[in-house]
Amino acid sequence: MDYINKVLGIKVLYKNADLGHYPNFISTRYRLQLASLDGQKVILLYPKTELEQIETLKKHLDRIRTNENLPIVLILNELTFRQKEYLIREKIPFVVEGKQIYFPFMALYLQERCDAEKQSREKILPSAQLLFLHFLYLGGQELPMSQAAKNLNLTPMSISRASKQLVEMKLLNVRKSGIQKILFSNETPKLLFQKSKGYLLNPVKRTVYVPNELVGAELLKSGYSALAEYSMLNMPNVPYFASDTISKWQKNAANTLQDSKTQVAVELWRYDPKKLSNNKTVDVLSLALSLEDNPNERVEEAVEEILNNFWREIDGHRA
Repeated sequence: MDYINKVLGIKVLYKNADLGHYPNFISTRYRLQLASLDGQKVILLYPKTELEQIETLKKHLDRIRTNENLPIVLILNELTFRQKEYLIREKIPFVVEGKQIYFPFMALYLQERCDAEKQSREKILPSAQLLFLHFLYLGGQELPMSQAAKNLNLTPMSISRASKQLVEMKLLNVRKSGIQKILFSNETPKLLFQKSKGYLLNPVKRTVYVPNELVGAELLKSGYSALAEYSMLNMPNVPYFASDTISKWQKNAANTLQDSKTQVAVELWRYDPKKLSNNKTVDVLSLALSLEDNPNERVEEAVEEILNNFWREIDGHRA
């Protein structure tokens, strides 16, 4: 924190203290350190992965505050314009080394330079997200693009466009073997998934509620229903299903739940959920993405549990 001292003349002293034990969803995402800023005790919070969405981040900070009851300062390597806006709006203190300092508890805001909003991070194509997740499910093994097109029932053109975008996003690499193009990565599936956090989208575009008699067995369980299948959580009162089209229910669909006994929730997905599933539920990674910003702590813990189980299974297959 030489930056704080250099710019503000505030002396930063690090304290040795037991900051207590935190749930896995905190300890795996952040490193905590007790410090003093000119006598003001604070918790310095170093995210280990990309910054969480605001609702999830606020919940994590609240959880830490229940233990420490001190201001929490996020220590970041970079910050987009949009992230800066929501941190300031929510009065969340942060430091971006060499660029910005925001300490609302000291009525202090300094900005030297803000990273431009990452326009290069174009919206990921549904086909690219589908291909990337498929690659992870295969354990990150080399995947010929022609085989990927066959596996996912996509055209060679769609796979080519999807691959190009994944390479541009530095998520996967492509090499040639004769006339064949092969997708590969030197990183583990877990690391790739963490690296992709800024790109992958919630697969659910919207949710509608339809009479339960109109929903057939061909739909996969999704949302809370799928989470209950994968974890110890109870089944929800309203069943959730996934589909990549809702046109056949358009006349009977409602945007809000009217009767939990006669309606079910149907999520409209950006891609066909059946392409990644091998059972009656949506796949684990897409499910985790769909519940990423859920404010319920029990849901978050259950998602973390099923992801940990999945990575152990993948690692076992790679061994």
